[in-house]
Amino acid sequence: MKKKYKKLIIILLVLLVGAILATFGRKIYNKNKYKRIKTEYVFTDVINLGCTSVKQQGASNTCWSYTGNSFLESEMIRMGKAPVEISQVFTARQAYLDKAHNFVRLHGGLTMGEGGQLHDVLNVFRKYGAMPRSAYAGLRGNRTYNDFREMTPMLNAMLKVLVKNRPLVPNWERAYTAILDTHLGELPEKFDYKGKTYTARTFADQMIGIDPDDYIGFASVTDQPYYKPFVLLVPDNWSFDRFYNVPMQELTDIIDHALQQGYTLAWTTDVSEKSFSWQYGIAYVPEKSVDRMTKDEKKKMFVKPMPEKKITAEERQAAFDNYTTTDDHAMHIVGLAKDQTGKEYYLVKNSWGKANDFKGYMYISKAYVKYKTITLMLNKNGLSPTLLAKMKLNDR
Repeated sequence: MKKKYKKLIIILLVLLVGAILATFGRKIYNKNKYKRIKTEYVFTDVINLGCTSVKQQGASNTCWSYTGNSFLESEMIRMGKAPVEISQVFTARQAYLDKAHNFVRLHGGLTMGEGGQLHDVLNVFRKYGAMPRSAYAGLRGNRTYNDFREMTPMLNAMLKVLVKNRPLVPNWERAYTAILDTHLGELPEKFDYKGKTYTARTFADQMIGIDPDDYIGFASVTDQPYYKPFVLLVPDNWSFDRFYNVPMQELTDIIDHALQQGYTLAWTTDVSEKSFSWQYGIAYVPEKSVDRMTKDEKKKMFVKPMPEKKITAEERQAAFDNYTTTDDHAMHIVGLAKDQTGKEYYLVKNSWGKANDFKGYMYISKAYVKYKTITLMLNKNGLSPTLLAKMKLNDR
């Protein structure tokens, strides 16, 4: 009898799990209601600059580190150096430590999480150096991709308890670092790379060889003076770094000039729009609002080039102010392309692996970039003399 009951329980459990999976499968399918239609887009490269291979950031919100380091790798290529895959997790780990210090000094008055801005990569490089991924990948056991889903809540919980207690517990950094060590592995003081021993500092200086002061950030808002630096108030700008403010139109002017001169750019943007499709590898601004489209029109959104809405600076600012434009994601702009109608798009390298129509790359329309850009970062030498004069940087 006991064996019969045991078998019955097993059968019921199997059926229950099957029902749950079937329901889950339907929910996933319903998120993408419309069956994919084969795209008719044809893109032709106009500019395609050197970059390293597409990476997979895994279950970690470290796109800023993947993008920022991809950008530095392209800078190595531009300078005639053999690129190195820079450890994205080393950069993220050191930024998390600095972010924790700011959180404590502000008595908990700071957003904690895995996100960051592009300048965080430069700040870490300047303060701590860099490592190759071969020396520090942040992977434990048999993992092949980064997964911070357990680590981040643990770090945040520790900090929240810490700031509630008075007086502040001394040497709390040791406990914080111990959690990082447990999940990512201890940082090596020295490591070997191609037959030579380095520290993070000497590797950054001797192998990568960039000067963090050569790079500059841009944003576009209407409530700050143009061509002057200001603190961009987005949650991921936890270090309160400053960006030069430029009119909306000049965002694409900056990108175009830099690409023409052989410079790639790091870019942060909003990817929550329904007209942003990772699967199709395309993002644009439909002339007709998605909310007003029929089901048939929604099905065909990414089938062929469509007319785009002309965005004003006021509309861009309104979207930023009402949270319909948010600081979601970072990607690497590496080129310029045209579709079969002659419309221009930026060729953008993502960090979500290669499982889309363009093997990890995307084509982003200029209208989308004007509307949804949060920040840009590039080498100052990629700026036009006209813009440098407006910013009063041509004599520096």
